[in-house]
This record gives sequence, structure tokens and C-alpha cells, in this order.
Amino acid sequence: MEAYELITLNEWNIDTEHICCAFTNKNCAEGYQAKKNWLKGQFKDGYTFKKFNIRGKVFIEYVPAEKGWVPIDAPNYMLINCFWVSGKYKGQGLGTRLYEACLEDARDKDGLVVVTAKKKQPFMSEKKFFNKKGFQLCDTALPYFELWYYPFHADAVVPTFKTIAKQGICDVPQGLSVYYTNACPFTEYYANIELVEAAKKRGIPIQIHRLATKEQAQNHFVPHTIYSVFYNGQFVTQQMLTEKSIDKYITK
Repeated sequence: MEAYELITLNEWNIDTEHICCAFTNKNCAEGYQAKKNWLKGQFKDGYTFKKFNIRGKVFIEYVPAEKGWVPIDAPNYMLINCFWVSGKYKGQGLGTRLYEACLEDARDKDGLVVVTAKKKQPFMSEKKFFNKKGFQLCDTALPYFELWYYPFHADAVVPTFKTIAKQGICDVPQGLSVYYTNACPFTEYYANIELVEAAKKRGIPIQIHRLATKEQAQNHFVPHTIYSVFYNGQFVTQQMLTEKSIDKYITK
């Protein structure tokens, strides 16, 4: 197996290093820079982005849970925020190497925690990997979100989703509502352009809400804060909807 170098992004190298997602997607150039700017603001809170020196989606992002942009209560845990090994790089042990780097950085914590789904979902970490690593299911939220944790000792607090994030109901009772952060380079384009145009074509009223602070994200209506779509107040998906996919989720 080729020995890839593991790189940690920081305030000094982020302008010259790619951030794996969307670096070849011209539609997402604005979101790509927005993600870099977002990361710059998170480094002071202990946010970590590690990747291998390859032109591919092979990376992990994690942060102390108290500073994470996720509505959970997990005191003194490390939250795995985004974890992706794609394409030809699967099956080479790279995911395990990334996970072990996170594990090492979390040794002063009480454990690790991650948001997954009951079944495989786009833009979410798969629970199968974490199950193999010894994680346990500790909480659920409608309609399919799961919280898995790996405590380092028996006295560790069991993490939970915040109550507000459990029912999948937002504060806009009519029409289409989309909430997103700049933690993903795809969100700017797919929320503000692709979905707006698709909704307009169908005559569906739409509101776009950018979660601009971690406090807003920590009190969001579902555990997935990067991008979430609600219709008539009910959560429908965290998948980034397109002209081709919107009718699968939204029925007038």
C-alpha cells in the first residue's frame, strides 16, 4: 500500500491546501471558499481537519462536542463531524488511519461521539464503521437519526440529542424551508441556486436559512445541521436536492 502523508489543516496552510470536497466542482466555487473561511473561524475552538495528500475525498473532521455545530449534549466528548473515504481509496485502511488519528487527539476526553442514520444516508457517516470499532447506540431522533458513542471509561456521561432536535419539526409551518451551514462546500449552491430554481419552477414557496453561529446550530430542529429540508414544517431530507431529485421528496 502506498504511504500517503497525513496533513492537518491550520491557519497557515489552509489557503494553499485543498479541502477534498468539491475542489473540481465549478458550481461550488463560492461554497468551497466559504467552507475554508468557516474552518478558519473554527480552529480556535479546537476544530481539526485531517486529510491525506491525495486528490480525493479522504478526510476526517472533529471537534470538542461543546464547540460542535450539532444539537447534542456530550460533555467532554470529541465529536466526529465529517468522515469520508471515497472511490478507489476505499479498502486501503485509510479510514482506520484517520480514525486512529482522531482517537489519539481525543485521549484527554471521555469518549467519541458521532451522528449517523438508521440506514445509509447521503452526506452522513455510516454507522457500520463505528459499530465495528466498538461504538454503541445511545440516542435517536426522528425520522432516522442515531447517536453513537465510544466511552473511554465506565463513568463517562451518555451523550444525548437535545430535545429540540428529536421531533423533526421546524418553525416554518408552510412551504419549503431549508437550513444550512458553510461547514460543507456544496450547501451554498444547492440551497441558494439549485433548490430555489426548482421550487420556483413548481410554484412552491421557499425560505432559505443560513445557520451562521454554533449557537444556532446547537439548537437546530434536527441533528443534521449542514443541510436540512423541511416541507410544511416537517423534516424530509438532509440530501441536497436538485431539479431531478426534488419531486421524490416534495409533493404539492
